[in-house]
Amino acid sequence: MAVGRIPGQRWYTPYLFALPALALFGVFFVWPALTAVQLSFMEYDVVSPPEFVGLDNFARLVGDPKFWTATLNSVLFLVGLFPLLVVAPLLLAVLVNQKLPGIRTFRMLYYLPVVTSMVAVAVAWEYVFHQQGVLNWILTGAGLLDQPIQYLLDPFWALPALILVEGWKSMGFYMMIYLAGLQTIDGSLYEAARVDGANAWDRLRRITVPLMVPYIAVAITMEMLDAMQAFTSVYVMTRGGPQDATLTLGYYIWSAGFEHYDMGYASAIGLVLWVVMIAMAMLNYRITRGRA
Repeated sequence: MAVGRIPGQRWYTPYLFALPALALFGVFFVWPALTAVQLSFMEYDVVSPPEFVGLDNFARLVGDPKFWTATLNSVLFLVGLFPLLVVAPLLLAVLVNQKLPGIRTFRMLYYLPVVTSMVAVAVAWEYVFHQQGVLNWILTGAGLLDQPIQYLLDPFWALPALILVEGWKSMGFYMMIYLAGLQTIDGSLYEAARVDGANAWDRLRRITVPLMVPYIAVAITMEMLDAMQAFTSVYVMTRGGPQDATLTLGYYIWSAGFEHYDMGYASAIGLVLWVVMIAMAMLNYRITRGRA
């Protein structure tokens, strides 16, 4: 009898319990992924039958200025979200890990945007960024602006505005990841550091950050994936404009497939994006592996 097997249990019994989950995974992930890979080598407009075109879709990417604009905007999204989703949540987690009055309520309120629909969040922030919105009212009232700014219609401000929205919504989720890591650190390490005269900054950089490297690696990987796939906020607030200033790879894939019905080209962009995200995740793993 195999070690760990219940007497009378057949070898395939555990797989039967996993079968429903595996079936859903296959239907909603594996099959669509394989279909997208197949379509990336074809020309398909939904109406006509798919036609095999080899690497033509990928060759088209090289000379497509919109693709490179979307790639640059996605990279800027990634860079802009880094302080909001990797650095700031760690500092917030250190704060909420303290035994302070009302800290549980603060955790709950800060996590609330995470469970709120991105569509609702985007619509609410549209009013904040409106020319007559709250942000302009505060800045003009404080004398920081001479006249209101149309943030979502300005090519310079539109992308930073979307980065702020995405970061604000997700910050609480990343804070909880860090909080889980902080609660695994032995408190005696901080007590010993205090006895040795270490201040809060020294404790943060010499104890907290080194011991939190595995969690930071997870946060960086998730931040990269979120940034490269940004779509909903772009769709609701700017539709990639103005002048393609907020055109991201996630939105460009949707536009190519569902606005221009070029499913083959959209699949090619998606495949390239998938490869880039896998490469970025592996690079992050190799960099942080030796420090964990």
